[in-house]
Amino acid sequence: MLPQVIIIGRPNVGKSTLFNRLVGQKLALVDDQPGVTRDRRFGDAHLLGLEFTIVDTAGWEDEDIATLPGRMRAQTEAALVGADVALFVIDSRAGVTPLDEEIARWLHGSSLPVVLVANKAEGRAGDPGVLEAFALGLGEPVAFSAEHGQGLVELFEELRPLIEPLQEVHEAELEDEAEAESGPLKLAIVGRPNAGKSTLINKLLGEDRLLTGPEAGITRDSIAVDWTWTDPDSGEERAVRLIDTAGMRKKARVVEKLEKLSVADARHAIDFAEVVILLLDATQGLEHQDLKIASSVLEEGRALLIAINKWDVAEDTSGLFNGIRHALDDGLAQVRGVPLLGVSARTGKGLDTMIKAAFDLRESWSRRIPTAALNRWFEDALTANPPPAPGGRRIKLRYITQSNVRPPTFAMFGTRLDQLPESYTRYLVNGIRRELGFGSVPVRLMLRSPKNPYAKK
Repeated sequence: MLPQVIIIGRPNVGKSTLFNRLVGQKLALVDDQPGVTRDRRFGDAHLLGLEFTIVDTAGWEDEDIATLPGRMRAQTEAALVGADVALFVIDSRAGVTPLDEEIARWLHGSSLPVVLVANKAEGRAGDPGVLEAFALGLGEPVAFSAEHGQGLVELFEELRPLIEPLQEVHEAELEDEAEAESGPLKLAIVGRPNAGKSTLINKLLGEDRLLTGPEAGITRDSIAVDWTWTDPDSGEERAVRLIDTAGMRKKARVVEKLEKLSVADARHAIDFAEVVILLLDATQGLEHQDLKIASSVLEEGRALLIAINKWDVAEDTSGLFNGIRHALDDGLAQVRGVPLLGVSARTGKGLDTMIKAAFDLRESWSRRIPTAALNRWFEDALTANPPPAPGGRRIKLRYITQSNVRPPTFAMFGTRLDQLPESYTRYLVNGIRRELGFGSVPVRLMLRSPKNPYAKK
């Protein structure tokens, strides 16, 4: 079960708007008149890497239990059972009302952790109400605008210590589910024309499923073929969806409309793949167009593996391999160490090793690091190489969280992050790859700073 966060407040303070903001879509009905929400509504919330169930409730009203508003309040009280955190929302423009004070007293009598949210705080009109909210005795209020999405970082900072310990249990459950329900490996084969993509797939399938020949450009559409690979070491059968694509030439050479459509289709296939194999021709080596294709795959966040085809007829294989390895490390500086293998689509040499490497890449691409382990690494990385202090003012990096997988995406929080050098960001990304088991898969790092309360509005 995900941690459960309940939204509480009097009518018309913006609870449903906050609910919609955290869920990412307009699930709850919103209107200017009070009392629109009557029953509890549940949604899956995502806040900068925090995942939890959010519960919208009816507006709290001081009415007899026999009346409709009274029964709605009873529903809200019942919603506290099983909740892990309460978001108490007030209207900062209206200030603290007697009903807000009553709700605060009720929450003080509960053992539930409470985060006070002063909504409608955009601009300056809500500033007095934010200050008034301190008197409720529930800690510092989060100045927020559910309508405009302001204050999300500040809300994250308040929820993080309350949600993360509960979320780590859920993360472990997710890993177990991912292992059990990984699904077929979506594997796209890309490369320049006549590199042997269709021949390679036919060899894997053991049949002439795709049309091949010496002429370049035979394949036009991206063709998906479902296949079962048997691991020669363990005998385990694993599902694969092979995607053959049209050859991708230099853009300047693509003049025919049909070829343009074919190349666009190939790029579309990359978007839906998990792992992409860039097939090179050993008789032609690595060309600039290969590097462009590789870069586009990595920019799309796909895991990349490079296979040198026609290895059985290549000359000076050692020199060829080392030359391509060196050129790749120079040309793909953003992701060093992309797996490089020699294969033969004609004889089948190296194909099992290639498929096994593709499965290993998908595992790294799908990895989720527990938040506690991630921040232990983060503290060690900052200790070993503290961030710089431009102009004598140190950049403060506070913590990091993994906000997504496939590709692995991280959000780092701190102050003055707009002045963090790109070289330091690369240092952190390379450390994530090297020390947390992501290897050569693309890793994305987003920088998040809280709103500066002293900035001009």
